[in-house]
Amino acid sequence: MLFEFEDENLNPIYEKVCFQERLSLEDGVTLWKTPDLLGVGYLANQVREQMNGDKTYFIHNRHINPTNICIHSCQFCAFGVKEDHPHAYEKSLDDIFSDAEKYNGGDVSEFHIVGGLHPDLPFEYYLDMLKGLKERFPEVHIQAFTAIELEYLAELAKLPLDETLLILKDAGLGSIPGGGAEIFAKRVRKKICGEKLIGEHWLTVHETAHGLGLKSNATMLYGHLETVEERADHLVQLRELQDRTNGFVTFIPLAFHPENTVLEFLKTTPGQLDLRALAVSRLMLDNFPHIKAFWIMITPKIAQLAQSFGADDMDGTVVEEKIIHAAGAATDQIFHQDQIINMITEAGRNPVERDTLYEKVEAISVVST
Repeated sequence: MLFEFEDENLNPIYEKVCFQERLSLEDGVTLWKTPDLLGVGYLANQVREQMNGDKTYFIHNRHINPTNICIHSCQFCAFGVKEDHPHAYEKSLDDIFSDAEKYNGGDVSEFHIVGGLHPDLPFEYYLDMLKGLKERFPEVHIQAFTAIELEYLAELAKLPLDETLLILKDAGLGSIPGGGAEIFAKRVRKKICGEKLIGEHWLTVHETAHGLGLKSNATMLYGHLETVEERADHLVQLRELQDRTNGFVTFIPLAFHPENTVLEFLKTTPGQLDLRALAVSRLMLDNFPHIKAFWIMITPKIAQLAQSFGADDMDGTVVEEKIIHAAGAATDQIFHQDQIINMITEAGRNPVERDTLYEKVEAISVVST
């Protein structure tokens, strides 16, 4: 081995990585705690290259946030507001279709739709949104509604979750985003999002969706009130569900942004924690095909470094993201293809354009200058 670890506690984990053995919860805690960040990155890069080689994926996508009005008041959220808030909004279906048309341009392959739990919008609004987008853009994949939203939509429809999912799927729903997981630990969840469904229910929603043929992503919100042990446990619970369903496509660690939230006394996550979160996720989630560095949350420069810390996906062009920017994110809301390609090639990786489910991929030829 050419690499020498500063922390000898990483040596047995290195042995497991070499023999492709599953890491334990205790290994996960060690990875979160060790001062040897470069050692953790080295291990994660070994797994990343075993699974995805030098490829780094990206997508042409467009975020749609129909409303920020929400019945909940989560402590960590800067996006959701009540109806009487001066910044409250709800988009009409015509506005949503118009926005989609404006940014589609024939290149967008995914609409990513999430929003607040509006107290008055009927179930038909969401159905008509899916149908209208699918009629206008039949080739564009629709990834929509977090587990929290799906449970709420089932309540609006007065139907069981599985029946609701089938109706949404028939209307055009293609897959489910990973938001709303936050952290599964009940201790923390009670403090930061006590009104939301509990972690076990989030897992149940995704397991139900997987059983109906709907793939999904998964997330973890880190950098707030959680412990390293709770982070490790969160990853293990996701891994166990993936063992049962094989329905997760990508995992995205989400850095907490405290500005404009009840928790704004906390500091923004440092770059070393962002890199560690990606690396530990890659090492623990051995059955997840992809780990995404969401550049909007961690900045393009950290996302670029992340390609050597386990990440093999840079997300995409995005366009008009509202949720993270409401919490103070200072990143741009759109990245053009050439910017993403440069971010990938400058890190020594090969850019590959993908669709939502990685079923259609196209390597990008880059001309050296």
